[in-house]
Amino acid sequence: MKLHRMPGEGQQLFSGYGAGYVAVNAVRYEQSVLVTPEAVVEWPVHEFDALTASDFAFIGEQRPEVVILGTGAAQRFPARELARALAASGAGVEIMDSKAACRTYNFLVAEGRKVIAAILIE
Repeated sequence: MKLHRMPGEGQQLFSGYGAGYVAVNAVRYEQSVLVTPEAVVEWPVHEFDALTASDFAFIGEQRPEVVILGTGAAQRFPARELARALAASGAGVEIMDSKAACRTYNFLVAEGRKVIAAILIE
């Protein structure tokens, strides 16, 4: 599916998504990524069930207001221990399927929010 570009030229915005990929500013990524308005970086995470608190160390480094976790084709919730660690990070954490995560991220960026999207591609 193609997403329409929103205001904020020069910012990293999702421009599409599909089975096994997301596109940011028309660049296709087929591996998990962390996306901020300033940058896209590979996220060395390959399986939802293998997520650990250390996979979210970027929260402490970046200090976002909101972290959006895109869990792939379906919304899945992390184990209780990981959910507690994420809640203790100080950032608001929203968990949704990756399609919804891409759309939500774009809206929050348009509002000027400090947001990071962590999109899992399995």
